[in-house]
Amino acid sequence: MEIKYPVKRRESRAVKIGSVLIGGGFPIAIQSMTTTDTRDVDSTVAQATQLFDAGCEIVRISVLNHATADKLKEIRKRLPDRAIVADIHFQYKLALKAIDAGFDKIRINPGNIGAEWKVREVTKACKEAEIPIRIGVNSGSLPEDILKKYGPEDPRGFAEAAIREIRVLEDTGFSDIVISVKSTSTVTAFWAYQMLGERCDYPLHIGITESGTLDTGTVKSSVGIGAILLSGIGDTLRVSLSADPIHEVKVAKQILTSCELKDDGVQVIACPTCGRCQIDMIPLAESIEAKTRHIKSPLKVAVMGCAVNGPGEAKAADVGIAGGAGQGMLIKKGDVVSRFKEEELEEKLLSEIEAMTGEKIDR
Repeated sequence: MEIKYPVKRRESRAVKIGSVLIGGGFPIAIQSMTTTDTRDVDSTVAQATQLFDAGCEIVRISVLNHATADKLKEIRKRLPDRAIVADIHFQYKLALKAIDAGFDKIRINPGNIGAEWKVREVTKACKEAEIPIRIGVNSGSLPEDILKKYGPEDPRGFAEAAIREIRVLEDTGFSDIVISVKSTSTVTAFWAYQMLGERCDYPLHIGITESGTLDTGTVKSSVGIGAILLSGIGDTLRVSLSADPIHEVKVAKQILTSCELKDDGVQVIACPTCGRCQIDMIPLAESIEAKTRHIKSPLKVAVMGCAVNGPGEAKAADVGIAGGAGQGMLIKKGDVVSRFKEEELEEKLLSEIEAMTGEKIDR
């Protein structure tokens, strides 16, 4: 009998963001953020739609100024059934405009909104509209007294700043809260989330802020976010990359799959190749991964370059292929079920995936 050691997720209260529920044991939601000029409604809606279509569930949109805020109603109108969040800094009236436009969540740092009465105005409006607020604490937004007490990268400072901001909202009678304590340091972020997770039951949005370019940022985010997730913490996440945000969604999906916290879609297992490999395996694996990316059914697919070890190495997969010396084989749960010519490897596998999932694959 196979023994499983699943991740035991931290218990948190549920929060509703449009049609998406986070916390409360609901699936971990993927977020990203548009990089367009929000005043350009066509570009912003197009990019947000692309992100949603790629598997993003919540999209955050910057609200820089009043000219930007004046476009929010049109954006809402053109994304009627999508979970969209307004990113607000400093000007509380921008938050009020976003709430009035029908956005599903407001992201603020109460500490930079200004006087307490301004925070009260925002929380009152959110409460009336029945939408949550995300408190965003990160490396660049720690209060001066906390910086003096702990320094810029002490996780205790992040957790303390978050609890302080939570109290500000709770003092206004508001509790529909999501929190993040992102750092550029994976170690700081890990421990900040551990400390915060022990001190409240609000859902936590996790990530490594300003993680870097596509290559380095993917590695850094995978290490940091993966460690946090495997500790049981995380209700929603964003991978922050200096790249097209579509990559943020792809990497987030892979992180969740690798942590065994997401089991929908095709997961391609491919060998790293060695001197025994007698087929052009890398482009074959890439092609199969690209052609099956749209499939929602959970399926583990193995692409192996060695007919000697292929069947054994593919036992963890539902279906797979291996080939070499002009021959190919189709493998199910480690057993070879058919043999054919090497040039038929991709077609045989794709046909079997179609049969198993009932979903059409474009060749």
